[in-house]
Formats: sequence, structure tokens, C-alpha cells
Amino acid sequence: MPDEIPQHPPTYWGLIVERAAATPDVVLLEDEAGRSVTVAQYRDKAERVAAGLHAQGVGAGTRVSWQLPTAIDTLVLLAALARLGAVQSPIIPILREREVRYITTEARTELLITRPEWRGFDYEALATSIAAGVGFRVLATDTLATGDPSTLPPPPGPEPTVRWLYYTSGSTSDPKGAWHTDPSVMAGANAWLAKLAPTVDDVYPVAFPVAHIGGVCMLAVALVTGMRLVLVEAFDAQRSPHFMAERGATMLGSALPFFQAYLAAQRAHGPEPLFPRLRGCVSGGAPKPPGIHDEIKETLGGAGVIGSWGLTEFPIASSGSFHDTDEQMSATEGAVGPGIEIRVVGLDGLDQPRGMEGELRLRGPQMFHGYANPALDADALDEQGFFRTGDLGIVAPTGHVTITGRVKDIIIRNAENIAASEIEDALHLHPSIADVAVIGLPDPRTGERACAVVKLADGVTSLSLVEIAEHCRELGLARQKVPEQLEIVDEVPRNAMGKIEKPALRKRYAPE
Repeated sequence: MPDEIPQHPPTYWGLIVERAAATPDVVLLEDEAGRSVTVAQYRDKAERVAAGLHAQGVGAGTRVSWQLPTAIDTLVLLAALARLGAVQSPIIPILREREVRYITTEARTELLITRPEWRGFDYEALATSIAAGVGFRVLATDTLATGDPSTLPPPPGPEPTVRWLYYTSGSTSDPKGAWHTDPSVMAGANAWLAKLAPTVDDVYPVAFPVAHIGGVCMLAVALVTGMRLVLVEAFDAQRSPHFMAERGATMLGSALPFFQAYLAAQRAHGPEPLFPRLRGCVSGGAPKPPGIHDEIKETLGGAGVIGSWGLTEFPIASSGSFHDTDEQMSATEGAVGPGIEIRVVGLDGLDQPRGMEGELRLRGPQMFHGYANPALDADALDEQGFFRTGDLGIVAPTGHVTITGRVKDIIIRNAENIAASEIEDALHLHPSIADVAVIGLPDPRTGERACAVVKLADGVTSLSLVEIAEHCRELGLARQKVPEQLEIVDEVPRNAMGKIEKPALRKRYAPE
């Protein structure tokens, strides 16, 4: 029986109003400073901030960018802009001059809201220097101004207007801006709602940037269900797991660096469960390595690691379920959410049957409505209107999706295509390796060679290419897939969502 498609109000603001009417006194948000906000308080705060912004000239259609951390005030601002019907373009805090200039130029930003300073970086200076050339106003403040909600115009109507612009780095050098409507970002919650069925008793810490599209989707999950979000401004591997445990986390996310921190915290804590209410960990943002499901289940308790998969252009397309088998949790990213169609297309352009690998293509309610750069639209959808994800994968007869790599993350060695992810999966099983990325580098003899960039496990001081080759052969990896170059690093570079930054590694290790 297919999952039922959740029925949302026509606007994001309507979702907030609906939840506030249903459970006004339920705590929606908490932070590390001990502050908390109920649903009714969240609605009221958003209206007051909306009135303050309206007094400064912000209204329906005003283009507002914001570069802010994961905090209560940030999500209040998101709601305030939704109340006004403004066009908002969130910017992840780690981005700097080149990316922020590009985004604000392409988004035609009229107002950029940021903090004066955060974590030792002068965001006001960054915004001001860019504003001089691009031509937008800057509002750098630690406290958003408020006003009288009675001065507000009516909330936005039900028309599905594009007013969310989220940026993804994609596989190109410049960020790609994907347009969304209220219905499409709300639909990004559907897979979680259908597969994980969270309730008002669930507590989900958010340690990733809420400026990522996952932020608005997880807020939608909380607004539909009453689930509590615990906000972490800056994840600290030693401190944050204990804070999350104190707040009674029932689900933890979301990628390998976070999972490693939870495991280390539990081992340091001793035999008593650090997360006694834990139902499971939910992965997203990057594929989970082999073995992590069993390790989490054995060490932390709960169901283990439940996968999910999505893109900025198509948020949270699939999710696992607490009813999945261990094999399904370990090897897949769950099944697609309600109302979503998925195609598997081979490199020859032909549809592949269940169980065969190909590019995964999606069509459904959370699909984006075009790029900010219209020149990118022509190649975004196929002839049937499916979004070309660029992800390679397999859809099992049960509907479960396994991500096997990226169409562009193929190493071509002696004219043979080798998926970097297959080698990474094998190396993740080596006891001396804590994290790994495999990249293709130019090679005068073979065209390309596989280079393994490795972070050693705690207590390990050395690892040789010979040891890696022996490990790969023991796992049955074909000879041509064994890495021919090894680089040891302190940390494998990942972005704020846990994805490996392979372009930076290719540039670093490319032969001169």
C-alpha cells in the first residue's frame, strides 16, 4: 500500500498558524543556552519580527538573503519572512566572499541580514564590502527589531509563488540556486512523516546549518507533528553529544563525523546508555559508510542508522523506516516518499529494471521550480520531466534505494569505468582507517588512477599502499580498482552537511 501524501496548508505561514492553534503550549525549539520557545510563542515572535522588518521596507517579493547560524532567532526570521511573503535566500555561514558575492548578485538581493560577528569571523565586514559592489542593504544585528503585528498586511495567498532560493555547490565551481515554493519545501517533510512517523514525544537535535534546505524541511516536520528541535549553533565533537543527551534526543543525525562523535562520547561515558531515549540515527547529506549501522546499533542502542537521500533541488526524496530490516538499514537510503516517482536510467539512456544500476531521476511534489540561472534549466529535466539527480544507484524490488556513486565521480582507468564509492566502501572496512575519500587523478599510462585520501583511526600511526592493496584483494575487489596512490591527512575535508569536498582534494593532489 503506497504511503499517504500528507495534506499541508497552502502556505508555510499557514503551517505555523495551524500548529500553533492545535498545540500552542508544546515546546517547538530549544537551544544550548537553555532558551525554549513554544509553538504559540514562535508564531507570535515571528509576527513581531515581521512587523519590525515591514517597518524597514520588507514586504511581499522583497529579496532577502540571510547568513546566520542554527539558532532560534534564525528560525524566527525564516518564519517572519514567510509571513511577509518575502523571497528569502539563506546562505550557509561557512561561505565567504566569492560565494556570497555570487549568490547575492544572482539572487538580486535587496537586504542581507547577518550577525556582526560569529565564531571569530566578521560577517558585518564581509556583507558591507560585498554590498558596496552588488548594491544591497545590510542589517547586521544580534537582536532582530520588532514591531506591532497589527500593522502587518494580510499574509500571502495560496498561489504557489517561488519565494525560496536555496543554493547548492553541485559539481560546478559556482553555486547553483534552486527555486522553491511553499508547497515544495513543505513536501520535503513528507518522506520523514511517512517513513519515520515522528510524534510530539520525539526530540531531534539539529546540528547542521538551518540555512541548508534541510533546515526548512525539518522545521516543517516539527510543525506537522509537534516534534521538538534542539538547535546546536556549532557542533563540538566533545561537548555537543552530551548536550543532546541531556535534552533527551530520540533521533540523531546526520553524517559520518557526527556519528563518530556520538560513538566516542558513548565509549567515554561507560556502559550506561548515554542516549537512553534513542530510537535511531538518521543519516543524510552524504552516503553512510559500510559497518556504521551495526556499530551504532551495538554501541548506542536503538534501531541503528536509518538512511535518507535528497538534493537541494529535490529535498528528502527517500527515507528508511524503523520497520526496515538491518540489511535494508545498512545498505540503502530507504524508499522514496509519498507521491514521488523514480526512474533508473542507464548510461545508454534506457530505463533499467529493478536491481540494475543507473542514474536516479525523480519527479514529485518537492521538485524545484527551476534554477536562478535559467541556462542550467535545459539539462535539469529529462524528456519525461524527471529531475536528473546525477546520482548513480539501484532500486531494489522492495523500492529501497542504494546510492552507488555520482555520474561524474567515475574513475576511467584503461577505458574502464570505476565507481569511486565502491573503493571507498571497501576501505571504510579497514580497521586502520577512520575516514576516506577516493579521487581520480590524471595518469599518463592509464588515463586516470585511483588515489585514496585517508584519515587514520585513533592510535594508528602508519598505513602503506601495500596494506591497502592486500585488504582490497581480500575483499575481492578487482585488481584495476585497487588504489595506486595513498595520501594520509589529519581530516578528510567535508562540508557542513558531511559531504566530502572532492574538488579541493583533486586540486591539492593533481600532478603538476
